[in-house]
Amino acid sequence: MYTLRFLGKAVEDLKRIDFPFQRIIKEKLLILAENPDILKNNITRLSGADEEYYRLRVGNYRIIFEKKERELLILVVRIGHRREVYR
Repeated sequence: MYTLRFLGKAVEDLKRIDFPFQRIIKEKLLILAENPDILKNNITRLSGADEEYYRLRVGNYRIIFEKKERELLILVVRIGHRREVYR
């Protein structure tokens, strides 16, 4: 099981999202922390970044995270609507 950790920006992003979607996003993050392979069809590695960032698709929202295998850590970097999260 992975540990979830949020950057400050990700926490702010999550607070701005409507409550029903917040709940769904939190559920998906808990599933991701338990076993990332379950959601592998919705996870894509992002190109063009120095770090190994991944994207988890949750409806029209995207969760940008970094997976650190050695520490069993998932660091959530950004959460937002698909139109805005990559900017």
